[in-house]
Amino acid sequence: MDKKLLELEQERRDRLLNAALKEFVLKGYDHSSTNVIAKEAKMSKALMFHYVNNKQDLFLAVYDYFTDLLEQEYFEKLDFSEGDIFVRLHWSYLLQLQLIKRYPWILDFDKLSAKTKSAEINQRLATVEKQKTCQQQLFDNLDKSKFRNDLDHEKCKQFILWINLGFISQIVEKIKSSNSIDFDEAAVIDTLDEYLKELKKLVYAAADE
Repeated sequence: MDKKLLELEQERRDRLLNAALKEFVLKGYDHSSTNVIAKEAKMSKALMFHYVNNKQDLFLAVYDYFTDLLEQEYFEKLDFSEGDIFVRLHWSYLLQLQLIKRYPWILDFDKLSAKTKSAEINQRLATVEKQKTCQQQLFDNLDKSKFRNDLDHEKCKQFILWINLGFISQIVEKIKSSNSIDFDEAAVIDTLDEYLKELKKLVYAAADE
């Protein structure tokens, strides 16, 4: 991240990062407005450009920041050696909710990789080593012995993936529509675990089988 941005106190920096991420996700780089970003970040445009030189620098700062954040606070913390998909999903939810509470638009981060009219940005994005998506990694190297023998394991994985996406999308949309990051994280996790428990009964073999 640009050294000037690091000079901002965390709360104001997060407001700017959240405002920029939201605008870039919704409108793409080419059609995004720095006026909208500054207004939502509750700072003047002149002050915003004191910390970043221009729109392109802001976009790249946002891209770099959230790339590093997801790597450090999600991918490196999730134990992909765990073979039980439902254990993985539980911890995945915990990590994602922690990130969402601070950055409500972070799960839409991959939309920033769309091609733009800026050759410099396109070239920069092309040089970034592409991390496997969260969904891809979650379903790699599972313990297939836990699944019922009468089921198609690949179709089960796809079915679980769809439900997983539905869970998270529903939560995120509620947060976005309420414009609030204050939610009962424990209650959300309890609800998710209840659904996962029922789903587990459908696709896993009984312990005595």
